Amino acid sequence: MHHVAALLNPVQSTFELGCAVEVFGTRRPGIPQHYTFTTCTHTPGPVPTTAGYAISVPHGLAALDTADTVILPGWLPPGEPLSDPVRHALLRAHARGARLAALCSGVLALARTGLLDGRTATTHWAHADRLRRDFPRVRTEPHRLYVDHGDVATSAGAGAALDLCLHLVRRDHGAGHAALLARHMVLPPPREDDGRAAPAPPPQACEALDGLLAWADERLGAPLSVDTLAARLAVSPRTLARRFADRLGTSPGAWLLSRRLAAARTLLEETDLPVEAIAARVGLTSAVNLRRRFRARTGTTPGAYRQAFRAP
Repeated sequence: MHHVAALLNPVQSTFELGCAVEVFGTRRPGIPQHYTFTTCTHTPGPVPTTAGYAISVPHGLAALDTADTVILPGWLPPGEPLSDPVRHALLRAHARGARLAALCSGVLALARTGLLDGRTATTHWAHADRLRRDFPRVRTEPHRLYVDHGDVATSAGAGAALDLCLHLVRRDHGAGHAALLARHMVLPPPREDDGRAAPAPPPQACEALDGLLAWADERLGAPLSVDTLAARLAVSPRTLARRFADRLGTSPGAWLLSRRLAAARTLLEETDLPVEAIAARVGLTSAVNLRRRFRARTGTTPGAYRQAFRAP
């Protein structure tokens, strides 16, 4: 069992905590339970919340010493510093190999450990300026849905916290299990981070680009290229690249590869198709190309991934 510990801070946001509880701490009939879940805080006892009631938290920072994943479900007020015991407990957990995940404003606490220096992070757009100002060594990208570096991860605000939590489940136990969990929670399938779900306000209508993304998603097996996408939108490749960067924070080619690898993961889990056939179906041409791209993105081979995450 993978142990998840949520580190609470008064005044605790009930929404971000609820996201972590729903994904990691709620037992659901017919769904394998792969996680144990607990909450802890610097000073055990009642922890006030944004909803006006207090939560009784019996565990102190020692709970982080045995956690496989530590969740920071928001950190209010956003400028609240870390106490030395909290900072040391987080650094010890990370040094021991625990995964640290900050939801929404929790990134401001995680940044105070120094673990995000030189790395990309996201947060709610309302906290982006503070993150840039207080932590100039962190590359702030508030348009991202979530950012996962393997050992540390951050999410944007509101529903993006659920997206990050489900992404971690997908990483641990495969896309099929994450989708099953999402269906039981009456949520759409877990979203890949392509930037569409976390635009900075004021929201900019971009129906043409959204239509292009949907069109390309339905034709991943076709010989799509950046020139093809640009022609479909009737713009130059340079203009298309600018629109992708502004809206999605990535390039057209990187987005297309991400979607093709996501489709390959699904086919590996849900079908008996050989790797060569999957490569052709998702537009990666050959098994050699799929294996190379797949290993670079996931750290494993298509065969090993299928063996680990094949749906029963």
